[in-house]
Formats: sequence, structure tokens, C-alpha cells
Amino acid sequence: MPKEIAKPPYALLGEPPAPKRPRPRTAAELEGMRHASAIASDALAAVAAAIAPGVTTDELDAIAHELMISRGAYPSTLNYHHYPKSICASINEVICHGIPDLDTQLYEGDIVCIDVTAYVDGVHGDLNQTFAVGEVDQRSRDLMDATKRALEAGIAAVKPGGQVRDIGRAIEKVVRNRYGIVTQFGGHGIGPDFHDGLHVPHNYDRRATDRLFPGMTFTIEPMLNLGSPDARIWDEDGWTAVTVDGQRSAQEEHTVLVTESGVEVLTRHVGE
Repeated sequence: MPKEIAKPPYALLGEPPAPKRPRPRTAAELEGMRHASAIASDALAAVAAAIAPGVTTDELDAIAHELMISRGAYPSTLNYHHYPKSICASINEVICHGIPDLDTQLYEGDIVCIDVTAYVDGVHGDLNQTFAVGEVDQRSRDLMDATKRALEAGIAAVKPGGQVRDIGRAIEKVVRNRYGIVTQFGGHGIGPDFHDGLHVPHNYDRRATDRLFPGMTFTIEPMLNLGSPDARIWDEDGWTAVTVDGQRSAQEEHTVLVTESGVEVLTRHVGE
């Protein structure tokens, strides 16, 4: 990493500070988050343009890494709890946190979720999207479409005075038991901390009673599986989460801001 790029507190030793309770973001923090979100979105678009059969996940990681540092941003995942790469690349049955490497390449018919987060101006912006590699089967296309609709339903449920559990309730209405909703991972508060103390479940959880208030920022990132909703994490790396039955998974994510009248999507792609 270039010395002149500001780094998050965990960059050197890999251990972030203890998570804090969510609070309204200042005007300066929100300006920074829009900046970080735009960089992350551009990095994701650059990776998406390179997705093709034969490309390795390490090549995709390098594309995102170089774009972020060229824009003065630090790739947030790098050394977060000792994670070794600048993006997550999760293929087919990998639900999340797939680690890019030199040997893993994309094949025709795969689906791959790319998760990018940028840190700049002291704050983070986080998003992901699942992409088809060439032509994919109809079940995979339907899964990807349902995951997009689940994300949009979750976003539409955000309003000041509501509760976090409203988001999972809206997602469940879209999914309607057709797919497994992963519950072992969820969205999270974000801002100066990559993950703060807020957890956002993507299923209806009556315990998720945190109130949504203007200035609150967090991610919504539903993960849907073709089969069982359950996940297991590889012992080999302690990160890669896969479906227990080997069936495919898709994920979509945006960073959102609760406004006085509703919600603003900070990571919305240009033209989306």
C-alpha cells in the first residue's frame, strides 16, 4: 500500500477496535461515505467488466485493488481480522468471503459474487453483486433475480421510526420460501467502523428491534441459496462460507442511509 493512503485502525495488526453502537453520521462523515461508496462502486464495475471464462479470482482482486489505491482509497477487507485480499470473490456454492487466489479461475456457467469495500476520508462504503460468467442455467438466473428483488424490498422497508426487523420481514415476503435465506450472516452498521454494533438480519427476527433513525448508515446484503439456508466455514482458511448441500448461492448488497423521509442508497451504481 502506498504510504500516503490513509489506513483504517486495523490495517497494520489486523484487529479492528471494539464495535460501537450506531449513531447519526455527521455531515462530513456522510460526504466521505458518498465518496467511499462511489469508489467502491467504480471498482466493482471495473471487476464486472473483466469477468469471463478463464479469468482468475486473483486477477479480479488486482483490478479492484489498483483502482481503489489509484483513487486514494484503502481496500477495506485487506487485513480486516487478517483477511488477506482486497475483495471477496464467492463462486457458485460459496455464500460469502471467498478468498481470491492464483489458481481459482472462472468457468462458463459459473456465478460469482464480488464484494468490494473502500475506505477513504475516515469512512467505508460497501457493496456487492452476483454476476453470471457467460451463459448460466435458468435456475441460477432466477436465483440472481430473486436476490436483487430481495435487496430492493429490504431497502424499500427502511424508514425513520421503523425497526431493523422490518427489513427481514420485507425480504421474506419476496422470497416466499422459494429459496433458503442465510441467517448466519447479515448486514451491519458501517461508517467510521467497517462493522459497528448493528446487525441486520435478512429474515424476520422479532428480536431485531433497533429503531431506524435519520443519519443511521448500514448495509443490506441478502444471501439466498437454492437449497438449505445453512452455511459452514472452511477450516482451511477460517473465512470461506459454503452451502452445506453444495447448491448455489447469490448475494446482493448496498450501503444505505436513513433520511428524514426514507432512505438513500449510497452505493447505487451510476445508471442503476
